[in-house]
Amino acid sequence: MPGRARPEVPQALHLARLAQATPGAWVALPGGRVRTLNLSGRLDGPALTGWLVCLSGEVVVDLPLSNFVRLRPSEGYRVSVDEPWTAFDTKPGTVLLLMPDA
Repeated sequence: MPGRARPEVPQALHLARLAQATPGAWVALPGGRVRTLNLSGRLDGPALTGWLVCLSGEVVVDLPLSNFVRLRPSEGYRVSVDEPWTAFDTKPGTVLLLMPDA
């Protein structure tokens, strides 16, 4: 009896490594609107509504009216198209995940 073909083993996508391949540029994940970024310095955030999540490092999200949010690994903040924001890394190796609303 012929042997059964084994299904291909699924591969995980390492988000931090994906982002580190192109520092300072958003990288879109396959099949969706989710993006990841290796933040180096300062970044003006895109005008959209969704979740900004810190995967590694630490980031300060500068908001209007002298407000800010500091995100550490596994922390997130909901950004809005009506609220411009700028991100600054405060630790090397800062990687962000951006999940826009559908």
